[in-house]
Amino acid sequence: MSASQATSQLASTPASSLTARIAAEFAIAHAGAAHGGGVRTAAAGEPVRGDAGRQGGDAQAAHALATRPEAALQALMDGGLPTSRDENWKYVNLRPLEKVRFAPPSSAVRPAMTAADLPAAVGKSRYVFVDGVLEPSLSTTTAVPGVTVTSARGSGAVAAQNAAASGTGNGAAAGGAVAARGVAAGTATGDAAGVVSAANGTAAPGDLRFALLNEAFATDGAQIHVARGTDCAICVELVFVATAEAKAGASYPRVSFKVDANARVGLIERHISFGNDANFINCAVDVEVARDASVQHYRVQQTGARAIWFDTLTAKLAENAKYQVHTVNLGALSARSTVYVKLLGERSEVGVFGASVGGKNQVHDTFALVDHIAPNARTEQSFRGIAGGRARVAFNGKIVVRKGAHGTDSSQSLRGLLAGTDAEIDVRPQLEIYTDDVRCNHGATAGKLDDNMLFYLLSRGLDRETALRLLKWAFLEDVVSKIEVPELRHQIEESLAGRLEAPLPMENL
Repeated sequence: MSASQATSQLASTPASSLTARIAAEFAIAHAGAAHGGGVRTAAAGEPVRGDAGRQGGDAQAAHALATRPEAALQALMDGGLPTSRDENWKYVNLRPLEKVRFAPPSSAVRPAMTAADLPAAVGKSRYVFVDGVLEPSLSTTTAVPGVTVTSARGSGAVAAQNAAASGTGNGAAAGGAVAARGVAAGTATGDAAGVVSAANGTAAPGDLRFALLNEAFATDGAQIHVARGTDCAICVELVFVATAEAKAGASYPRVSFKVDANARVGLIERHISFGNDANFINCAVDVEVARDASVQHYRVQQTGARAIWFDTLTAKLAENAKYQVHTVNLGALSARSTVYVKLLGERSEVGVFGASVGGKNQVHDTFALVDHIAPNARTEQSFRGIAGGRARVAFNGKIVVRKGAHGTDSSQSLRGLLAGTDAEIDVRPQLEIYTDDVRCNHGATAGKLDDNMLFYLLSRGLDRETALRLLKWAFLEDVVSKIEVPELRHQIEESLAGRLEAPLPMENL
């Protein structure tokens, strides 16, 4: 479908003023790409890699990639963006969307940046994406056996860098490119169809619509494929840097993470701002964990103080698969994270762990849905949030146990701490159970610091501010201590310490 055809079709679709503006920006951006503007390579009908158009399978994958943005936009137009009237979005501040530009920014206006401007690297390989596009000059690509990392827009170059780093020459580069094409083809035919079908009512429609927005506008993305039997505790670190002001363009980080059977792997994912702290960021991450594989996924959100950050993570787990996602939210003026995990295989296990610290007028909202489809699966949700100033921190955790998912074992521990008289904490555990023979428990608390604990520390000679910081630190450590990478945990603890040292109104505690 061409840009003009897409515009004609969408013109007949009823839309709000916001979705109409999104459609108009999409048409302009993709028309520019079709005339060599380069907004999105696939949308212009070009292959993802240099020789892809010469092979039937690759041409088919390229065609699928080219039609995905239009399909995603049509689904978004049909369903519309969520509003504050939607139950799972009532805590989110959506008003800033009225002032942002949805199309990606021009790469010509990016500020100069060096590796010294980024957080210290952790892991064997680091891939840096600036406003959603891979920046090779800031990346450190070290070949890891069994792990293929490619860029959706320039994967041939990345595969060649990996081969050069390993010293294997042209043969390895060719093999890497073949593997990359396989991952791309799978992503083109699988992920988009899954998101679009979800938006049409198959699963959590209103909560996955920002993933459709990402699908429509994303210009690049990280595609990670971990081969069967690979063992690498921390293989890859992804750093997504937003530099453009929201009025100039949006950043669309995108990750496809496929882990084959019997593999054990770790992934670090960071989101930061540079040069401008008023960004609009819309991230989409898709994870697939095959049978008997184990994944540790660490996500750190430290975007600018005026940034708007939306995030959608979807994951599918096969038999005996284990997936733990650790999320730390510190930045952004308004941040919304949607997590949707499907336990498709028997005895699969997922852990959703989150820590959030909000101050001033920040809004941090998370909706985490775990869908138990297979029997004997296990879920653990644990959240700790602190709200100071006039901040609002919310976590809505939902677990659905389908008919036939007997033997399910789930637990939820959601706790919020009020660190200011005008702050708000909302923690909401939900259970929907449609079968017998399950063990599900949940607990949620929100309130102020324990007066007895504070009195105890004061009686031992600590000053009030130090005692308060220690109590808040202990509160967060329930979740932070689960991070198994010492270097990363130390960096996160330093960031948390900086936030906890900031003056927050603590009256009446």
